[in-house]
Amino acid sequence: MQESSNIIRLLSAIAAIVLGSGGVIALFYAANILVNRLPYQLRSRILPWVYMAPALAVLTAFLILPTIRTVIISFMDRRSEAWVGFDNYIFAFTNSDMLIAFRNNVLWLVLVTGISVSLGLVIAVLVDRVKYEPLAKALIFLPMAISFVGASVIWRFVYAYQPPGVEQIGLLNAIVVALGFEPIGWLVNKTVNNFALIAIMIWLQTGFAMVLLSSAVKGIPKDVIEAARIDGANEFQIFWRITIPMISSTIVVVSTTIIVLVLKVFDIVFVMTGGNLDTDVIASRMIKEMFNFRNFGRGSAIAVILLLAVIPVMVTNIRRFQQQEANR
Repeated sequence: MQESSNIIRLLSAIAAIVLGSGGVIALFYAANILVNRLPYQLRSRILPWVYMAPALAVLTAFLILPTIRTVIISFMDRRSEAWVGFDNYIFAFTNSDMLIAFRNNVLWLVLVTGISVSLGLVIAVLVDRVKYEPLAKALIFLPMAISFVGASVIWRFVYAYQPPGVEQIGLLNAIVVALGFEPIGWLVNKTVNNFALIAIMIWLQTGFAMVLLSSAVKGIPKDVIEAARIDGANEFQIFWRITIPMISSTIVVVSTTIIVLVLKVFDIVFVMTGGNLDTDVIASRMIKEMFNFRNFGRGSAIAVILLLAVIPVMVTNIRRFQQQEANR
């Protein structure tokens, strides 16, 4: 019975893939035939929109309309029945738990972005001179292949805590005890728990920054480096005055990408601490208000605030891409 049920599911999945892909191909093929029957001038204007229309429809249905709906709900009460104006936004900027979430997000932004990009840049420059460069880069980039949830599960074992006198199964506490100190509750001690969570994100994003920055470093003309060395510049001066200025655009792109990821971070906090013990961030607080406390107005207001925080970063990236295209 179970075996036949699995076969039916497999066949249904295959049929869905075939019919879905075939339907999309048929749709574009038929639209292309219809557009080709139009006059040439009209055809050249309409054809791009024909191919963009499905994507625009999906974007509108699953992104634009829900965003508009979220903005509307953010001005309503917990059950989305009565209009409350800016009460939800006032709550977001005055509630003590929300202020802790904002503080934590700022801490994440500064430390994760700064350390990840800095480490990625230094490693990119140093690994470029190592004999087994591909292997070294692969090992450093490897954490990127792990999901945030998977990484959090791994680091729960690293941070695992047992009372003094009990054998420590956590890597960090095993080292701490071996050095003669008392074990530390990395996730329950409010002075270190946020930094412990931030370390996971740095571990994940450093490899990403290294790969992109390494490509930029390799793009620096060798003649420029050789000319600087002939003029008497040491390695630090080359790094600070030549390497960094020449790859500054890539550094900005990597930094803004990591900033967006940090603003949206939720998985690590949810798996490691559930946002307890002053570890909440904006996204985890939004989930709590929306699904734990069932206050859709406050949850939507926090979502809008998060969206407004991400938009300037995205605009900066888009403008930089446009400038790069214009300079080509």
